[in-house]
Amino acid sequence: MGPEPVSCSAPAKLNLFLHVLGRRADGYHLLQTLFRFLDFGDTITLCVREDGAVRRLQPIPGVAHEQDLCVRAARLLQAESGTRLGVDIGLAKRIPMGGGLGGGSSDAATTLVALDRLWQLRLGRERLQGLGLRLGADVPVFVYGHTAFAEGIGERLWAVALPPVWYLVLLPPVSVPTAAVFSDPELTRNSDPIKILGFSAGGAGASRASAVGFDAFGLGPSGVGRNDLEPVVCRRYPEVAEHLRWLRQFAPAAMSGSGACVFAAFADEAAARGTLDRLPAGMQGFVARGVDRHPLLDWT
Repeated sequence: MGPEPVSCSAPAKLNLFLHVLGRRADGYHLLQTLFRFLDFGDTITLCVREDGAVRRLQPIPGVAHEQDLCVRAARLLQAESGTRLGVDIGLAKRIPMGGGLGGGSSDAATTLVALDRLWQLRLGRERLQGLGLRLGADVPVFVYGHTAFAEGIGERLWAVALPPVWYLVLLPPVSVPTAAVFSDPELTRNSDPIKILGFSAGGAGASRASAVGFDAFGLGPSGVGRNDLEPVVCRRYPEVAEHLRWLRQFAPAAMSGSGACVFAAFADEAAARGTLDRLPAGMQGFVARGVDRHPLLDWT
Protein backbone atom coordinates (compact mmCIF):
# COMPACT_ATOMS: atom_id res chain seq x y z
CA MET A 1 0.00 0.00 0.00
CA GLY A 2 1.15 3.54 -0.74
CA PRO A 3 1.19 6.53 1.62
CA GLU A 4 -2.11 7.59 3.17
CA PRO A 5 -3.53 10.95 2.06
CA VAL A 6 -3.36 13.73 4.66
CA SER A 7 -6.06 16.42 4.90
CA CYS A 8 -5.04 19.93 5.95
CA SER A 9 -6.95 23.16 6.57
CA ALA A 10 -6.36 26.35 4.61
CA PRO A 11 -8.21 29.11 6.51
CA ALA A 12 -9.63 32.30 5.05
CA LYS A 13 -8.42 35.68 6.31
CA LEU A 14 -9.87 39.13 6.76
CA ASN A 15 -8.04 42.45 6.55
CA LEU A 16 -9.52 44.30 9.53
CA PHE A 17 -8.07 47.46 8.03
CA LEU A 18 -5.86 48.11 5.00
CA HIS A 19 -3.97 51.37 4.42
CA VAL A 20 -1.89 52.11 1.32
CA LEU A 21 1.13 54.24 2.29
CA GLY A 22 2.95 54.49 -1.02
CA ARG A 23 4.39 52.59 -3.95
CA ARG A 24 7.89 51.18 -4.45
CA ALA A 25 9.93 51.64 -7.59
CA ASP A 26 9.16 48.04 -8.60
CA GLY A 27 5.43 48.75 -8.56
CA TYR A 28 4.60 46.97 -5.30
CA HIS A 29 2.54 49.00 -2.84
CA LEU A 30 3.56 49.72 0.75
CA LEU A 31 0.80 48.74 3.16
CA GLN A 32 -0.26 48.54 6.76
CA THR A 33 -2.89 45.97 7.55
CA LEU A 34 -4.19 43.69 10.26
CA PHE A 35 -4.71 40.08 9.16
CA ARG A 36 -7.07 37.80 11.03
CA PHE A 37 -7.79 34.15 10.28
CA LEU A 38 -11.27 32.62 10.25
CA ASP A 39 -12.45 29.16 11.25
CA PHE A 40 -13.69 28.79 7.68
CA GLY A 41 -11.66 27.76 4.67
CA ASP A 42 -10.55 25.25 2.09
CA THR A 43 -9.38 21.69 2.67
CA ILE A 44 -6.25 20.37 0.93
CA THR A 45 -5.56 16.65 0.69
CA LEU A 46 -1.96 15.64 -0.01
CA CYS A 47 -0.65 12.20 -0.87
CA VAL A 48 3.11 11.79 -1.25
CA ARG A 49 4.39 10.24 -4.49
CA GLU A 50 7.74 8.50 -4.97
CA ASP A 51 8.12 9.46 -8.65
CA GLY A 52 8.48 13.24 -8.23
CA ALA A 53 5.28 14.10 -10.12
CA VAL A 54 3.08 16.94 -8.87
CA ARG A 55 -0.54 16.37 -9.85
CA ARG A 56 -3.71 18.34 -9.12
CA LEU A 57 -6.53 15.85 -8.84
CA GLN A 58 -9.52 18.13 -9.50
CA PRO A 59 -9.84 20.78 -12.19
CA ILE A 60 -10.58 24.32 -10.99
CA PRO A 61 -12.62 26.38 -13.47
CA GLY A 62 -10.53 29.22 -14.86
CA VAL A 63 -7.27 28.06 -13.25
CA ALA A 64 -4.82 26.16 -15.46
CA HIS A 65 -2.86 23.35 -13.83
CA GLU A 66 0.47 25.18 -14.21
CA GLN A 67 -0.95 28.38 -12.67
CA ASP A 68 -2.53 26.70 -9.67
CA LEU A 69 -0.86 28.09 -6.53
CA CYS A 70 -0.78 24.69 -4.81
CA VAL A 71 1.04 23.18 -7.79
CA ARG A 72 3.41 26.15 -7.97
CA ALA A 73 4.09 25.93 -4.23
CA ALA A 74 4.90 22.21 -4.44
CA ARG A 75 7.22 22.69 -7.41
CA LEU A 76 8.98 25.64 -5.79
CA LEU A 77 9.57 23.56 -2.68
CA GLN A 78 10.91 20.72 -4.82
CA ALA A 79 13.32 23.07 -6.59
CA GLU A 80 14.56 24.67 -3.37
CA SER A 81 15.01 21.43 -1.44
CA GLY A 82 16.14 19.07 -4.18
CA THR A 83 13.72 16.39 -3.02
CA ARG A 84 12.82 13.62 -5.43
CA LEU A 85 9.37 13.18 -3.91
CA GLY A 86 6.15 14.36 -5.51
CA VAL A 87 2.53 14.77 -4.46
CA ASP A 88 -1.07 14.35 -5.51
CA ILE A 89 -3.06 17.44 -4.49
CA GLY A 90 -6.79 17.41 -3.80
CA LEU A 91 -8.54 20.70 -3.12
CA ALA A 92 -12.04 21.24 -1.73
CA LYS A 93 -12.78 24.94 -2.29
CA ARG A 94 -15.00 26.97 0.01
CA ILE A 95 -13.19 30.32 -0.13
CA PRO A 96 -14.43 32.29 -3.15
CA MET A 97 -11.85 33.27 -5.76
CA GLY A 98 -11.34 37.00 -6.23
CA GLY A 99 -13.02 37.68 -2.89
CA GLY A 100 -10.21 39.21 -0.84
CA LEU A 101 -10.24 36.33 1.66
CA GLY A 102 -6.84 34.96 0.65
CA GLY A 103 -7.99 31.61 -0.71
CA GLY A 104 -5.22 30.96 -3.22
CA SER A 105 -2.56 32.34 -0.88
CA SER A 106 -3.81 30.21 2.00
CA ASP A 107 -3.86 27.11 -0.20
CA ALA A 108 -0.26 27.77 -1.26
CA ALA A 109 0.88 28.30 2.33
CA THR A 110 -0.78 25.12 3.57
CA THR A 111 0.87 23.22 0.72
CA LEU A 112 4.31 24.61 1.68
CA VAL A 113 3.96 23.92 5.40
CA ALA A 114 2.40 20.48 5.00
CA LEU A 115 4.86 19.26 2.36
CA ASP A 116 7.81 20.53 4.41
CA ARG A 117 6.66 18.01 6.99
CA LEU A 118 5.43 15.21 4.74
CA TRP A 119 8.60 15.32 2.62
CA GLN A 120 10.67 15.59 5.84
CA LEU A 121 12.52 18.68 4.60
CA ARG A 122 12.56 20.67 7.88
CA LEU A 123 13.30 23.97 6.11
CA GLY A 124 11.73 25.96 8.94
CA ARG A 125 9.00 28.57 9.00
CA GLU A 126 11.20 31.57 8.18
CA ARG A 127 12.56 30.00 5.02
CA LEU A 128 9.07 28.87 4.01
CA GLN A 129 7.82 32.44 4.45
CA GLY A 130 10.50 33.60 2.01
CA LEU A 131 9.36 31.01 -0.51
CA GLY A 132 5.78 32.05 0.05
CA LEU A 133 6.56 35.67 -0.78
CA ARG A 134 7.73 34.51 -4.21
CA LEU A 135 4.23 33.12 -4.78
CA GLY A 136 2.26 36.14 -3.55
CA ALA A 137 2.30 38.94 -0.98
CA ASP A 138 -0.38 37.33 1.22
CA VAL A 139 1.23 33.88 1.39
CA PRO A 140 3.77 34.70 4.17
CA VAL A 141 1.13 35.51 6.82
CA PHE A 142 -0.48 32.09 6.38
CA VAL A 143 2.93 30.41 6.72
CA TYR A 144 3.69 32.64 9.73
CA GLY A 145 0.62 31.17 11.39
CA HIS A 146 -0.59 34.02 13.61
CA THR A 147 -3.09 36.80 13.33
CA ALA A 148 -0.69 39.61 12.54
CA PHE A 149 -0.09 43.30 12.01
CA ALA A 150 1.73 43.64 8.69
CA GLU A 151 3.83 46.30 6.97
CA GLY A 152 5.92 46.54 3.82
CA ILE A 153 4.16 44.68 1.01
CA GLY A 154 2.68 42.41 3.67
CA GLU A 155 5.82 40.45 4.54
CA ARG A 156 6.87 42.25 7.78
CA LEU A 157 4.71 40.57 10.40
CA TRP A 158 4.10 40.95 14.13
CA ALA A 159 1.99 38.34 15.90
CA VAL A 160 -1.01 39.62 17.84
CA ALA A 161 -3.82 38.04 19.86
CA LEU A 162 -7.11 39.91 19.43
CA PRO A 163 -10.38 39.88 21.37
CA PRO A 164 -12.85 37.13 20.41
CA VAL A 165 -15.24 38.24 17.66
CA TRP A 166 -17.69 36.59 15.25
CA TYR A 167 -17.86 37.83 11.67
CA LEU A 168 -20.62 37.91 9.10
CA VAL A 169 -19.01 37.79 5.66
CA LEU A 170 -21.04 38.61 2.53
CA LEU A 171 -20.13 37.32 -0.92
CA PRO A 172 -20.96 39.77 -3.74
CA PRO A 173 -21.31 37.84 -7.02
CA VAL A 174 -18.18 39.30 -8.62
CA SER A 175 -14.50 38.36 -8.78
CA VAL A 176 -12.16 41.33 -8.32
CA PRO A 177 -8.70 41.26 -10.00
CA THR A 178 -6.22 42.56 -7.44
CA ALA A 179 -3.79 44.02 -10.01
CA ALA A 180 -6.49 46.17 -11.60
CA VAL A 181 -7.45 47.67 -8.25
CA PHE A 182 -3.87 48.54 -7.28
CA SER A 183 -3.21 50.11 -10.69
CA ASP A 184 -6.32 52.32 -10.64
CA PRO A 185 -5.25 55.99 -10.91
CA GLU A 186 -7.80 57.04 -8.28
CA LEU A 187 -6.42 54.74 -5.59
CA THR A 188 -5.31 56.55 -2.43
CA ARG A 189 -1.58 55.87 -2.01
CA ASN A 190 -0.55 58.36 0.67
CA SER A 191 -2.27 57.31 3.89
CA ASP A 192 -0.40 58.34 7.03
CA PRO A 193 1.22 55.39 8.80
CA ILE A 194 -0.36 54.47 12.08
CA LYS A 195 1.63 53.96 15.26
CA ILE A 196 0.46 51.08 17.38
CA LEU A 197 -0.38 52.17 20.92
CA GLY A 198 1.15 50.09 23.70
CA PHE A 199 2.23 47.44 21.20
CA SER A 200 5.40 45.41 21.49
CA ALA A 201 5.91 42.11 19.69
CA GLY A 202 9.67 41.82 20.03
CA GLY A 203 10.31 42.88 16.45
CA ALA A 204 9.10 41.69 13.07
CA GLY A 205 8.86 37.94 12.89
CA ALA A 206 8.40 37.49 16.63
CA SER A 207 6.60 34.22 17.30
CA ARG A 208 5.08 35.23 20.66
CA ALA A 209 1.74 36.96 20.13
CA SER A 210 1.13 40.24 21.96
CA ALA A 211 -2.40 40.46 23.37
CA VAL A 212 -3.84 43.79 22.27
CA GLY A 213 -7.22 45.42 21.99
CA PHE A 214 -8.62 46.88 18.81
CA ASP A 215 -8.00 50.37 20.21
CA ALA A 216 -4.25 49.76 19.87
CA PHE A 217 -4.75 50.08 16.11
CA GLY A 218 -7.06 53.07 16.30
CA LEU A 219 -10.09 50.89 15.64
CA GLY A 220 -13.47 51.12 17.33
CA PRO A 221 -14.93 48.45 19.62
CA SER A 222 -15.90 46.33 16.60
CA GLY A 223 -12.33 46.14 15.32
CA VAL A 224 -13.40 47.06 11.79
CA GLY A 225 -11.40 49.85 10.15
CA ARG A 226 -10.83 51.60 6.83
CA ASN A 227 -9.78 49.88 3.62
CA ASP A 228 -8.17 52.29 1.13
CA LEU A 229 -9.03 49.95 -1.76
CA GLU A 230 -12.74 50.02 -1.00
CA PRO A 231 -13.71 53.23 -2.90
CA VAL A 232 -12.05 51.98 -6.08
CA VAL A 233 -13.75 48.58 -5.90
CA CYS A 234 -17.16 50.08 -5.08
CA ARG A 235 -16.88 52.37 -8.10
CA ARG A 236 -15.91 49.51 -10.39
CA TYR A 237 -18.31 46.96 -8.89
CA PRO A 238 -21.66 48.39 -7.69
CA GLU A 239 -22.54 44.97 -6.25
CA VAL A 240 -19.85 45.45 -3.58
CA ALA A 241 -21.22 48.88 -2.67
CA GLU A 242 -24.73 47.42 -2.43
CA HIS A 243 -23.63 44.67 -0.05
CA LEU A 244 -21.77 47.19 2.12
CA ARG A 245 -24.81 49.47 2.34
CA TRP A 246 -27.00 46.62 3.48
CA LEU A 247 -24.52 45.33 6.07
CA ARG A 248 -23.85 48.79 7.53
CA GLN A 249 -27.47 48.96 8.66
CA PHE A 250 -26.52 46.53 11.42
CA ALA A 251 -22.82 47.10 12.27
CA PRO A 252 -19.66 48.83 11.07
CA ALA A 253 -18.57 47.02 7.90
CA ALA A 254 -15.64 47.04 5.48
CA MET A 255 -14.25 45.23 2.49
CA SER A 256 -11.52 42.62 2.94
CA GLY A 257 -8.31 42.89 0.91
CA SER A 258 -8.93 43.95 -2.67
CA GLY A 259 -12.51 42.63 -2.50
CA ALA A 260 -15.09 41.60 -3.29
CA CYS A 261 -16.13 40.16 0.10
CA VAL A 262 -17.34 42.50 2.83
CA PHE A 263 -17.71 41.81 6.55
CA ALA A 264 -18.97 43.07 9.89
CA ALA A 265 -18.05 42.00 13.40
CA PHE A 266 -20.40 40.89 16.18
CA ALA A 267 -19.78 40.14 19.85
CA ASP A 268 -21.39 36.69 19.69
CA GLU A 269 -22.44 34.04 17.22
CA ALA A 270 -26.15 34.55 17.80
CA ALA A 271 -25.99 38.20 16.77
CA ALA A 272 -24.03 37.37 13.63
CA ARG A 273 -26.39 34.56 12.63
CA GLY A 274 -29.42 36.70 13.41
CA THR A 275 -28.19 39.26 10.89
CA LEU A 276 -27.39 36.53 8.36
CA ASP A 277 -31.01 35.33 8.68
CA ARG A 278 -32.18 38.78 7.51
CA LEU A 279 -30.12 38.63 4.32
CA PRO A 280 -32.22 39.61 1.28
CA ALA A 281 -32.90 37.13 -1.49
CA GLY A 282 -30.01 37.16 -3.95
CA MET A 283 -27.33 37.86 -1.32
CA GLN A 284 -25.12 35.14 0.15
CA GLY A 285 -22.87 35.02 3.18
CA PHE A 286 -21.52 32.95 6.05
CA VAL A 287 -20.70 33.34 9.74
CA ALA A 288 -17.24 32.48 11.08
CA ARG A 289 -15.26 33.00 14.26
CA GLY A 290 -12.02 34.95 14.27
CA VAL A 291 -9.05 32.81 15.33
CA ASP A 292 -5.49 33.83 16.13
CA ARG A 293 -3.60 30.61 15.30
CA HIS A 294 -3.33 28.80 11.99
CA PRO A 295 -4.37 25.11 12.22
CA LEU A 296 -0.85 24.10 11.07
CA LEU A 297 1.04 26.49 13.34
CA ASP A 298 2.77 23.66 15.21
CA TRP A 299 3.79 21.76 12.06
CA THR A 300 7.18 23.50 11.65
